[in-house]
Amino acid sequence: MPPFGYAGTILRVDLTAGKISKSPTSDYSDRFVGGRGIAAKIYWDEVPPKAKATDPESRVIFATGPLGGVPGVGGSRWTVSGKSADTGMFSYCNCGGRWGAELKFAGYDAVVIHGRSERPVYLLIAGEHASLEDASEIWGKGSLEARRILKGQWGENARVVTIGPGGENGAVMASYLADSDASGSGQTAASLGTKKLKAIVVKGTGKKVKIARPEEFRRITDRLRDLKVAFPNYDWLQISRWSRDLVLQFRALPLEKMKREPCYGCIGRCARQSYQASDGTSGKFLCHSAFFYQPYAERYYGEEWNEVPFHATKLCDAYGLDTKAIDKIIGWLDECFKAGILTEAETGLPLSRIGSLEFVEKLVRQIAMREGYGDVLAGGLEAAKKKAPKAARGIKYGMLGDPSFFDPYGPRYLIMNAFPYAMEPTFPIGQLHEASMIISRWRTGTLGLSYITTDVLRKIARLFWGSEAAADFTSYEGKALAAKMMQDREYAKECLILCDFLWPMMQFEFTEDHVGDPTLESRLFSAVTGWEVDEPDLRGIGERVFNLQRAILIREGRPAREGDRLDDRCFTEPLQYDLSNPDCLVPDKDGNIVSRKGIVFDRHEWERMKDEYYALRGWDVKTGLQTKTKLEELDLGDIARGLGPNQVV
Repeated sequence: MPPFGYAGTILRVDLTAGKISKSPTSDYSDRFVGGRGIAAKIYWDEVPPKAKATDPESRVIFATGPLGGVPGVGGSRWTVSGKSADTGMFSYCNCGGRWGAELKFAGYDAVVIHGRSERPVYLLIAGEHASLEDASEIWGKGSLEARRILKGQWGENARVVTIGPGGENGAVMASYLADSDASGSGQTAASLGTKKLKAIVVKGTGKKVKIARPEEFRRITDRLRDLKVAFPNYDWLQISRWSRDLVLQFRALPLEKMKREPCYGCIGRCARQSYQASDGTSGKFLCHSAFFYQPYAERYYGEEWNEVPFHATKLCDAYGLDTKAIDKIIGWLDECFKAGILTEAETGLPLSRIGSLEFVEKLVRQIAMREGYGDVLAGGLEAAKKKAPKAARGIKYGMLGDPSFFDPYGPRYLIMNAFPYAMEPTFPIGQLHEASMIISRWRTGTLGLSYITTDVLRKIARLFWGSEAAADFTSYEGKALAAKMMQDREYAKECLILCDFLWPMMQFEFTEDHVGDPTLESRLFSAVTGWEVDEPDLRGIGERVFNLQRAILIREGRPAREGDRLDDRCFTEPLQYDLSNPDCLVPDKDGNIVSRKGIVFDRHEWERMKDEYYALRGWDVKTGLQTKTKLEELDLGDIARGLGPNQVV
């Protein structure tokens, strides 16, 4: 592999022995490129299938991609992979901000953590120097406070990723927090807590990422500027809702208190914002993490804007808990309380005051510290349901205060999204965004607010999803192929690692046909690394990494065909709304605007789609297992040999 685009080194930290070593990135990059690909291969090689997330031999892998630290492309995302404390299987998350770029500037493409320290420590990376430092002063402190202390010690330019008390105490929904309040979960942060590693501090040396073909790279980035991708049309936000009553454009939120907080190398397209509250507190306030408590706060305080949702977000950041998990827990508690199944006396929580600051403060603290009923909830919602009265197990809960809303951009609304929901070990937001973002823009196009017409959508579907049939959102036809192409492209993106809000560039406002360009990622990759890769080649890399992850999950005991399943409510509960398209409007095969409201997913069609999908993948159709032939074709012969007799055909 050429030296361009990569720092060239993986840092390995053995917490048990207190030793730090290095290995070459080229051991993995030729087949798996970076990001999730490298992380998955290290995991396959080094983590025993039956190991628990809390075991010393379990790994937590922080990885960047070859486009990390390269300005002007939105490629400085980074991933954390490891065993989920919830499922005991491989999982991952994707984070932003500047920590990943700084790791590259310090000379490393990835950091692999294993073992278990006897005392709390943090990892300091300052260029060639890497050491384990005493973390007793910050152990037990919230993520925000720990980050402040470490920056005070090592300088404001030091980049910090840390866990909070939730991770320290093994809450399965524990999360990471980095600079610019970049956060991620994947249920792996609890593993870092059991290893007694509080944080990783990175100080770069000012090294720049070397680009193999600077002129070619410049031509591509100039083209992006000419296309004005940094200045997108956000009219599609006008119809988006986070609940039945909450419009995504923040409604009464005082926008003068918002400030952009871009990741390193951002082109400018992302709506990433921070908010400054009346008490001077400021921090990231974007997407679900910003508004998960909004419906409850509106119900409790009234619809006039108040800052309780912001403080709820900061509480989750400080204690190190995933807001999506907390959202679902609140929804379940709320419905159980209203049904008389759980009481305030039983839980020790002020359930009658859900929506108040008092309630969310107590809930988040109890879960993170594993106090009282929080200890039950810290084991995850499914585990909590088993310990609750039997009637609580059938309680329907959702997100954003609506029990019916359990699957954002779900398969009842967008049929192709059935496969990410059924196959991924964690919430696959990047894959779900591909169809949901373009259909939202199409919706505003029908209102004359954007340039994405049905004809444009069909051309995009043919280019990015394999057929115009994929643009008929009322039919199951073409959705298996669309899902495969989408997954392969998104997995390649997770290796590079490119920003989800920007890539893939499926549409352009300022071109004649408005149809995007699926070759841009491969051209950027080639220009930066010097590797000759075209668009099919890059999707082939994504397919390889997707199959590697599938093999990991199968080896860890996940069923194949039987494991590719959807929430039963998809088949039994009619769709009521979706957050990005409240009326669930889509085009049919003739371009007519129709609503998916009232639709349930067809079980027979789902099984038929799986047959088609497995055949497209080259897997065994009857079992859903991978075949040795296909794995060898993908240069994964070693993976095929590592699977057991009932794990590959």
